[in-house]
Amino acid sequence: MRDVVIVGAGVIGGAIARELSKYKLDVTIVEKCSDVAMGATRANSAIVHAGFDAKEGSLKAKMNVRGSKMMKKFAEELGVKYKRNGSLVVGFSEEDRATLLDLKKRGEINGVEGLRVIDREEILKLEPSIGEKVTVALHAPTGAIICPYELCMACVGNAMDNGVELKLNFDVKKIEKHDGYYTVYSDNDSVSAKYVINCAGVYSDEIAKMVADDSFTVFPRRGEYMLLDKECGKLVSHTIFRCPSKMGKGILVSPTVDGNLLLGPTAENIEDKEDKSTTAKGLANVRMQASEQVSGINFGKIITSFTGLRSVGSTGDFIINENDGFINCAGIESPGLSSAPAIAEYVRELLVSAGAVLENKESFVAKRRPMHYFKECSDEEKNAIIKENPAYAHIICRCEMVSEGEIVEAIHTNPGARDVDAVKRRTRSGMGRCQGGFCSPYVVEILARELGVAYTDITKFGGESYINIGKTKEV
Repeated sequence: MRDVVIVGAGVIGGAIARELSKYKLDVTIVEKCSDVAMGATRANSAIVHAGFDAKEGSLKAKMNVRGSKMMKKFAEELGVKYKRNGSLVVGFSEEDRATLLDLKKRGEINGVEGLRVIDREEILKLEPSIGEKVTVALHAPTGAIICPYELCMACVGNAMDNGVELKLNFDVKKIEKHDGYYTVYSDNDSVSAKYVINCAGVYSDEIAKMVADDSFTVFPRRGEYMLLDKECGKLVSHTIFRCPSKMGKGILVSPTVDGNLLLGPTAENIEDKEDKSTTAKGLANVRMQASEQVSGINFGKIITSFTGLRSVGSTGDFIINENDGFINCAGIESPGLSSAPAIAEYVRELLVSAGAVLENKESFVAKRRPMHYFKECSDEEKNAIIKENPAYAHIICRCEMVSEGEIVEAIHTNPGARDVDAVKRRTRSGMGRCQGGFCSPYVVEILARELGVAYTDITKFGGESYINIGKTKEV
């Protein structure tokens, strides 16, 4: 019997697990995929929003502003790259100016600091490449950028290091309520716990229905992105939004913490909760709007495009509630990433209200070594590491300069990588210009060796995504 089962290992589930690992609780995370951060966390805008967009007094607004203020320390403890680069919401007309003034007022009510509406002359001082037709902007200096999947992996890894159990490939099929506890079932496994926390993203409404809660629905909103080479990463320094619509914050142009340039997302309501395809229409829309916001984007430097699905709830706000020991964290769309640390605290308090006794764990370790610490070492420090383990001198990914030692470490560090994409998310091997064209066979070889399995057993992203079926000329 566990104390808590968390359904879903995205950034919300991970942040909650990390928060609960501070206490003497038996906690298990169950995740249907072969790795953590495989839903909305894997593909989003990577923005820590300042908090001016959410409706005054809403749970979104409260969690966003609180989470944004917490994020710097949160990321530092977890060894995750974070940069407070500020944001600009740009407008093209007097009508847009009125919208931006309303956003400024809303943000001030929400508690966002330093908001200003500025004209083109001042915008150009901040961003010389701003679009030719941009006339006005809302400047939010507390906006920031982060890597969402690295944050999630760090949260889950830190939680595991502090005693939390992670069960992957655990697709929840049924939840039974008993007297004082629940049992959560997959096809071939089960976990019983006093409390269940539902962090299942686009499937959170279906998980809630398993305990007879049909008070909300969740549908996916598809967002398509383009990622440009690091050569383009310094075109802008701020995150450049455009005036929001009822579908969201619109296309953005933003640097990433790893030095690339990110464009997107589109916003299209769809029915299929697994449809992560990109479309010609969607990507054309990204090009058009991004070009209006920023001049000089070199679309010839696109290295990949991808799609993320946002979990849009039927209430218009975050759905975070508790009933008889079952806690919903649903409809956590943007600004969910920004809100994650605050949501974790909020859920902890809901557990206490539900009767959970939280006793501090004296052995809790808050800090986690950065995943990319080797790259950040001085030459002297690198040489010392290489002297101890020569694998760190063997470069596997030429584009991102990732060594064999880093890949081996990613396989054996919580939560350990088990497929090629999992290595990619942890080390950036395969994220450069050639998108894994050179390094993938070597990554497969290292995975097979370290996991003690056949070369042909290694997958790209779990399931049936096998990369190799046999030796050339033998198949």
